[in-house]
Parts: sequence; structure tokens; C-alpha cells
Amino acid sequence: MRRSLILTFALAAFLVVGCTGTDSQSARSPRIVNIINFIRYTEPRSEEPLEEVLYQTVVSQAEDLRSKDLIGTYLLQYDALIYPPYQELMKEEIARGCEVGAWWEITQPHVEAAGMTWRGRFPWDWHAHVDFSVGYTQPEREKLVDVYMEKFKEIFGEYPKSVGSWFIDSGTLEYLYEKYSIEASCMCKDQVGTDGYTLWGGYWNGAFYPSRQNGYMPAQSVEGSIPVPVFRMLGSDPIHQYEATVGGGVQSVESLEPVYKEGGGNPKWIDWFFRMFTKEPHLGYNYVQVGQENSFTWANMEKGFVAQTQRLKEMAERGEVRIETLGETGRWFKKEYATTPPTSVIVTEDPWEGGLKTLWFNSRNYRANLLWDANGLKFRDIHVFDEGLRSEYRDHPDTLPVFRYETLPLVDGCLWSSAEKMAGLYFVAPGFEGGDPVFSTDKASTLQEIVWPGNKGDFVIRMDENGIRVDSKGFKSDWCLEMTTVPGVTLPFGNISSSRIEASMQGCDYAADLILGSVEDLRGEGGGKVFRLLPSKGSIEIKLSK
Repeated sequence: MRRSLILTFALAAFLVVGCTGTDSQSARSPRIVNIINFIRYTEPRSEEPLEEVLYQTVVSQAEDLRSKDLIGTYLLQYDALIYPPYQELMKEEIARGCEVGAWWEITQPHVEAAGMTWRGRFPWDWHAHVDFSVGYTQPEREKLVDVYMEKFKEIFGEYPKSVGSWFIDSGTLEYLYEKYSIEASCMCKDQVGTDGYTLWGGYWNGAFYPSRQNGYMPAQSVEGSIPVPVFRMLGSDPIHQYEATVGGGVQSVESLEPVYKEGGGNPKWIDWFFRMFTKEPHLGYNYVQVGQENSFTWANMEKGFVAQTQRLKEMAERGEVRIETLGETGRWFKKEYATTPPTSVIVTEDPWEGGLKTLWFNSRNYRANLLWDANGLKFRDIHVFDEGLRSEYRDHPDTLPVFRYETLPLVDGCLWSSAEKMAGLYFVAPGFEGGDPVFSTDKASTLQEIVWPGNKGDFVIRMDENGIRVDSKGFKSDWCLEMTTVPGVTLPFGNISSSRIEASMQGCDYAADLILGSVEDLRGEGGGKVFRLLPSKGSIEIKLSK
């Protein structure tokens, strides 16, 4: 397939200032929290039997939420669904307003109940080709759905409205919607190689409508999408998770998960995360998932879990956040948005006092990340979305203990980097010394603007769902945007002409066409140089929509 993209950069002043939204902005741009705890019956990675410990972990999670009058969502793996103590506990939680849904990792009793043969090493096996729906044929996926749904209805009297997993393939998700009318789903944050699962280049935070061809790819059209919003989980660190191991190695985890002592288990980090979540401006709405799988046990998660729920209680009482079940948020999302909306995440304070600032922009057509540090500014990431890119797992099951989903890269500051050299599309302006960037959004919540003031003029960057524009205001020197990577890294680019950058990945051809400005091909110069974008009358403009 072929996709024509137009990349647009125009002068924008990149302003990074931690301004607080007004009450009217909060009503228009809510901050939504889902407390989601997902539940397994067994944990084969432990030498000791943990079934009772895992159960008591969920009891403790429920008691903590009850003590603070907070509601949550519990997602049950099939082996936990059929365990009577979980059934009784979940009925108590439903009675007080919580939600119970499905956690879509596949287990031995689930497979055998569907009349199939279990291929795993243990009753629950985390290897992708047996643990996830991608490891099964479409008829097998549908059998697994039917068996789970009927058992759930037998126990709770109705079908679940929310089904989550680290990842659910599009065939399964579409069947869950069309036959059982699920209203929301959730999936893992972006990561490279963690636990053998790579999800890279997708809609970075919040929810998107996935393509019918590819459960990881945001759809551009109503017709091409599965009408189930899929929310990104785990509260990824907007600054540091992206580079938690560069160059394609297995990433470490820097997230809100309460078991991680340098992240969601660290009171200082928790305070920073929620401060950024509630005080920074943003486009559209802001979203985060709080909670933890019971496999980590209460002893390991208690400190961070209790600290987070206490802060959530306080923020909710001040009206700073909305705490909802996953199903409630899914229904709200579908009412508000017919297609995946543009959103942003802004962080102007580095949790580790490194002086870094960042902005993530997401839309149905592309995502982009700006990173500001002591050396200046760069686009650390730009990935393009195409609903026509069919996943290899859509028609054929995964046969390996790992899986990989990616979108279409134009800039990749992680996979095209090394510890010694960071890739990116850099702002190059000799003699320019920038100040703090400042962010603002339009009243329609469709345009993100950044102003980066400096001694030689201002850069103004504007992003909407159609593309990016960079303008220079009052500039007294030449400037450009220059793409550099680690020398020798495999890149998707083909022909680069004066106004067009062609690329191909996963059998999908795509291109970036400049509306304003021009392109220079730098690959012949070596040293990791790729291309340079030059402004026309102070502007570069790239349109990223189809």
C-alpha cells in the first residue's frame, strides 16, 4: 500500500511554562483516573505456591479503596474468574459501585474449557504465543471469547463491558465488540522488549480507536476503526521512559506502577507525577491508569499503592481529577469523540532535576515528541499512523514467545540512538540561546502551540491533527532542522528529493512532503547525518494527514 504524507514545520515559539488551567479549562479538558487492578490466580515464576497470597493481595487492594471511598475496576483472568473466593469478593465490590471485567491473558483452564489443547509450560505461561490472543487462530480466538463471556455471565449475570490486556489483537477486539458490545479496553504503555513484548510508536497516552487491520494502529476513519476506545496503561514517565535503554535493547520500567521503587513506589516521584498531571496545561483531556497486577503481591506494592490512592483521594476532593471505572471512561470517550482526538501531555519539571522538559502530541494521524534540554530542542520522535497497515498477526498466529507491533517512523530517538549518540530532528540555529518554552492550546482543543523565545528571535511550533508547522519570528540568523542518527543504523528512508522524503516499513510505503521549506539529503556525508529541512521565508511546514 502507499501512503502520501506531507510534513509541515512552521515558526513557532516553543514556550515551556508550567501554567495552571482555569476552572473552565478543567471542565473542558478533564483529568481522568482509572484505578485498574488485574487479577491472576497463580504465579508460576515463584518457587512457592502463591495462590492465597495473590488472593489476599486483591483483598488488601479492595480494603484500601474502600477505606478511602474510591471506586476501581477489577479485571479477572479466566483462572481467577472461576475461583469462588474471587467471585464473592468481586460481587461485594460491584455492590459498592466498582466494575469487574476481563483480563485477556490466556490460561490452561481457559483453553481447555474451549475444547483446545494447552501449549504452555505452566497453567499460566507469559510467553506471547500462548499467553496472548495473537498466538491463536481467529476461530480459536472466538472460542476463547465465547467461553469466557458465558462463564462471566453465569457468575455475574451479565457480560463484562471492559476487557483489558497487555495487548489484544484486532480480530479478538472486533469480535468482542460485535458480539458482546464491550465499551472499553486497555493495553500496555509503549515499550521495547520488556517481557518479550514490543509496542512502539503508537498513540502515546490516553485512548485511541484502533484499526480493524491492526489493534495497535490508530485508525484515521470511522469506517476503518473498531469503535472501542483502547486506553494506554501504567502511567509512563513522559521524560525518561522513552530512553530507558536506547538502541533497541530491552527497556527498564519507569512508570506509576507502585512496585517500582524509583517510580510509582517513590513518594517523591509520585508527588511529581500527580503535580504534572494536575497542574500542567494539556490539549483535550488527560488520562492515567493507577493500580497493579496481584502477581507482585501486597508486600511489594503496599507502600506505593497506599501513597497513590491517598493522593488521589485528596485530588478528587479538591476537584482536580475525575476517578472513574474503565467502562465509565469508555462511555464518556465514545460520547465525546467519533474519531481519535488530538491530545497532549506536557511536563516542564524533571523529576530527577536534570532540567529536561517535554511535550507529547497525539492524534489519529501521527504522534510527535519534543524534548528540551540544556543544549536546546529537538523532535525526539515522530511516528505516522496508517489504518491500512495490516498486522501480520491478523491472519496468522504468533509462533514465537515474543511479539512486535510498530507504526511508521519518521524520527525515532530511541531505536536509532545509542548511549553515546542520541538520534533526533534537531533545531540548529548558530548563536541562538533559548529560554523556557511556553505552551498554549486553542479553545476548540485541536491545536497545540509552543513558543520558544531566545536571544535572536522566537520559534513558534504549532501541531494539530493534520501536521506540524515551525515558524521563526524576528530571527536574525539562519536556522534549520537536521536529522541525525547513530551511524550504520537501519533506516526506512528511500529516495529523498528537494520536497519529499520517501520511506517504507512493514510493506507499507509512506512519504513526507514539505509544503513550506525544502529538504537536503545528507546521507552521503556519513556520520549519521540523514537529511536537513530548510525554511522558506522563515517557515517549515509538514502535513501528516492522509
